[in-house]
Amino acid sequence: MSTLTFQGAVKEVTGSRYLIEVDGNGSPKKLLLECGLHQGGSDADEANAKPFGKLAHELDAVVLSHGHLDHSGLLPKLVREGFNGPIHCTRGTRDLLEIMLQDAAFIMAKDVEWENKWRKRQDKPLVEPLYELEDVERTLALCESHPYGQPVDLPGGARLVFRDAGHILGSAIVELTIPSGGQDKRLVFSGDLGNPSSVLMKDPEKLYEADVVLMESTYGDRDHRPLDETLEEFARVLEEAHEAGGNVLIPAFAVGRTQEILYHLSVLFHEGRLRQQMVFLDSPMAIKVTELYHRARKALDAEDLKVLNIAASGDTSQYLPILRMTRTVEESMAINRIHGGAIIIAGAGMCTGGRIIHHFRYNLEKPNTRLVIVGFQAAGTLGRQIVDGAERVRVLGQELAVKAKVHTIGGFSAHAGQTDMIGWAGAFRNAPRFYLVHGEPETQEAFKVALAESGIEAEIPAYGDRIEL
Repeated sequence: MSTLTFQGAVKEVTGSRYLIEVDGNGSPKKLLLECGLHQGGSDADEANAKPFGKLAHELDAVVLSHGHLDHSGLLPKLVREGFNGPIHCTRGTRDLLEIMLQDAAFIMAKDVEWENKWRKRQDKPLVEPLYELEDVERTLALCESHPYGQPVDLPGGARLVFRDAGHILGSAIVELTIPSGGQDKRLVFSGDLGNPSSVLMKDPEKLYEADVVLMESTYGDRDHRPLDETLEEFARVLEEAHEAGGNVLIPAFAVGRTQEILYHLSVLFHEGRLRQQMVFLDSPMAIKVTELYHRARKALDAEDLKVLNIAASGDTSQYLPILRMTRTVEESMAINRIHGGAIIIAGAGMCTGGRIIHHFRYNLEKPNTRLVIVGFQAAGTLGRQIVDGAERVRVLGQELAVKAKVHTIGGFSAHAGQTDMIGWAGAFRNAPRFYLVHGEPETQEAFKVALAESGIEAEIPAYGDRIEL
């Protein structure tokens, strides 16, 4: 029998990883579905540092649903430790990996440099990064990209098809047909399902046949606010910030969320409802991703782009004329001389580092600042502390009082909410086995109950659990 072992994103949101051992008609093969980075706190650092061991040499192939680091961020470490097989993904994912993994390696190098300066002074052993840029280059060279809907043969007689998940550029639902005990078994991994209300992405595809479904449950306990209400709240916050005379800080998730926020700012601008004089995109990675989205716009939702094309008379440079992309550190630092009237979109999305931290130093203690949280904040992150109401936070070694007004606007989520997820799960015929992954424990329990009320039984696996396919 072929088996699946849960090695990550179980009872947590990040660190996606599942080992599939294909019985392969007498020639066993090992496939890794996802190879994600754990995010948030020292426990995550410890999990990321754990060696792959002999698995890196034993794997025959890797399959990737999409480019977010919690699904792909340990790939170069796997390659560094000896993996040399194909990495199967979509073209959009391959293009995003180039940006995201290079950025991750760059940040790691900087972090390790600072850490080792401290360790030298303390006469402690030095540390190494999880991987370096040369590991990223070797990883990218192993990537084999495939369009949605095209069957791909994998080792051991398995077959792969990617379906559009509607989450970010290139995101996929993974459909695997795996020989097991003399039969073909169909394993479907939802990846991250997109929010049908989101702009730019198409709706997630529904699938109807499966024996086993691994299903994400990030927002399994709730629905997002309707988009029109969300946009009205967003516009109101921007208006309030203008009247208060302060800046607006938006921690940027570089992939997907930033492009969606820029889209809505463009619409507000053309409607005459954007009073701010300047919008700064202050994230080198988000800038690269935004330019990639522009190049790949044929893959985006045509109806959403039509709105902007009509407003800008077909001139893409006029989508948002007040947008300034700040690539250099000097340009970023210059923003801190602006005390009001600006919208600053800066990385990182969970406030775990990046340029948003520096903007906190200059804006977080001002009551006229508006901090707009537009994405999920994982447990243990600075963003989560602020959302949970922390009155003081530590930023770059300095205690800061949180005097800015904090707005959490959840309707922008690129993830499906509970109702849409149940609708997606309910499309499957013949009652496949469901396993809930990618969710915090309380959320998963709530989602399990909601699924049961719709006649769908689901299990919540633990780390290391192994099932037969």
